[in-house]
Amino acid sequence: MPDRPLPYALPPVELLDEVGSTNDEAHRRAAAGERGPIWIATRRQTAGKGRSGRAWVEASEGNVAATLLFAPSCPPARLPELSLVAGVATYDAVAEALAGSRAGRVELKWPNDVLIEGAKISGILIESGTYGGTLMSLIGIGINVASAPDVSDRAVTSLSARGSSLAAREVLDLLVAHTAHWLATWEAADGFAAIRAAWAARAIPLGRPLEIKTQDGPVAGAFAGLDDDGALLIDLPLAGRRRFTFGDVTVLPSERA
Repeated sequence: MPDRPLPYALPPVELLDEVGSTNDEAHRRAAAGERGPIWIATRRQTAGKGRSGRAWVEASEGNVAATLLFAPSCPPARLPELSLVAGVATYDAVAEALAGSRAGRVELKWPNDVLIEGAKISGILIESGTYGGTLMSLIGIGINVASAPDVSDRAVTSLSARGSSLAAREVLDLLVAHTAHWLATWEAADGFAAIRAAWAARAIPLGRPLEIKTQDGPVAGAFAGLDDDGALLIDLPLAGRRRFTFGDVTVLPSERA
């Protein structure tokens, strides 16, 4: 981020030694009256969670695990947009951490997975809750900095493996700054249009083969971008263009296009 005064304030960061889940800790703080904005980060997270209630396998110390707790100023109907906001901010933090390295292509996969040459380097979980009559939002973000978890169902990587020499706290500072920037953009008039454009500029190329797991089974086709609301568009071989608002997406090898 530029070394000049920012038009918005950066939230404080509270760094804990160990928690089960930074999102769970943020919920606990909100229930106790905390209204933020505040980042709750930890050196080690022992019971992280991902989308759809899945457990998030944590690597050793040296990675980023943090949650931004804040009271959004937008109507509740706009909260799903935060998924793309968080994706753009995380992408920019990862890209800046890799500046000058030969890490390979950094891309966004819908809705907010950051990939380096197809390997996942981060995870994001957006949650919300009403506490004392106040709607609170939580943006939980994990970035593999020093190491990547040992998982068998997907390719994963870390900043260290891709040539970055930054420590976890330095990467966290980048994430805090980029998130503040994109939240300020989002909260401005017609801000989601700017978010959607920024996401598209960072995304996998149009036409890339994708598979999305839906309640009715897997659906495969070609990535066709986002609609005005940020939903995923996929061109299907026989059924034309379809819109998806939920589902796990996998990037397929090009020969399956």
